[in-house]
Amino acid sequence: MLEGLVFGWRTAILTVAVVQLLAIAVALSRTLANRAANRTLALLLVVLAGILTPWLIGFAGFYDRWRWLTFAPFQITLAVAPLIYLYAHALVTGRWPRHGWRHLAPAMAQAAFLTASFALPMPLKSLWSDLVYRPYGMVADLCVIAGLALYGIAGLGLLRGYRALLAAQRSDDHRFAARWLSSAIGATLVLLPVWAIYVVWNAVAPLGYAGLMGLYVAIAAFALYLAIEGWRHAALPFPHVADLAIPEPDQPPPRDWRALGEQWAAKVAAERWHLDPDLSLATLARRLGTNTSHLSRAINEGLGVNFSSFIGRLRSETVAAALRDGSDADLLDLALDAGFSSKASFNRAFLAAFGTTPSTYRRNVAKHE
Repeated sequence: MLEGLVFGWRTAILTVAVVQLLAIAVALSRTLANRAANRTLALLLVVLAGILTPWLIGFAGFYDRWRWLTFAPFQITLAVAPLIYLYAHALVTGRWPRHGWRHLAPAMAQAAFLTASFALPMPLKSLWSDLVYRPYGMVADLCVIAGLALYGIAGLGLLRGYRALLAAQRSDDHRFAARWLSSAIGATLVLLPVWAIYVVWNAVAPLGYAGLMGLYVAIAAFALYLAIEGWRHAALPFPHVADLAIPEPDQPPPRDWRALGEQWAAKVAAERWHLDPDLSLATLARRLGTNTSHLSRAINEGLGVNFSSFIGRLRSETVAAALRDGSDADLLDLALDAGFSSKASFNRAFLAAFGTTPSTYRRNVAKHE
């Protein structure tokens, strides 16, 4: 039954990728945290596995052996870009946008076209394939490239707004998985030129079946990156945009926001509330006996920084004070004691506060002793 089939290295590589994608898709679909986002990612992984499948079986000789597989609706390429965007949207809002299914309308049309073509009788299917297969492939590829570009830009806009909200409300905003979202969108924008180069190259000088292997290896690498990293980040906290919105009072009374900001900053430093690694705008507002709107304005308008930078400055000053007092503790230990949750966020905040790295600051302090 398998006579004439060849299971070479190309088939092996793509088979390993497809099996892993499907396994992770199943796991993601059963994850309770970030449920809408993880199910969207699971669907995206199934779509990407489908895109690889014709090449997996093609290199093995399936299409030569069973010609009726022509037009089998495996490759729904127009679903990739919108699903990446819908995944990002679900991460930051907890759900798809209203009427989000409309983003998948081109993919549904593509699936309908392939299914209808696949259902044709074999003699008619052969004629239809000779007539439309190449133009269809070119149009589909161009639509994929346009989709990756447009949805990639839309995803960047979504990410910028989300990061701004996080920085306004969280003392260590990097702890939340916005970094993963940034990486996912970045990977999409990396795949874009690779796909575009192969499309143009193939249009100018047809590469043939084996010549396109590089593109499908790139797609497999992109898919596995999304799968593995998406699974690693599946349960990370993603505060939703609606929960991060700061309510504005109906008629805010006139206040000296700078003086109030300085007063509250002194209070936070004196009470050492900034050492709490989970400190949020809402928590600090309750401790100060005010609301999030007033606290946000005092920090943003009065002190000219966002909440994350405000707390990062206080934590950096705590570390700097310890260094000036001659502490010989490890810098990371000092940072963790001050409320930072990672070396990266500590270094970034310290550099912004003092214009130098913590290690350089320690050496300068030692020189002046």
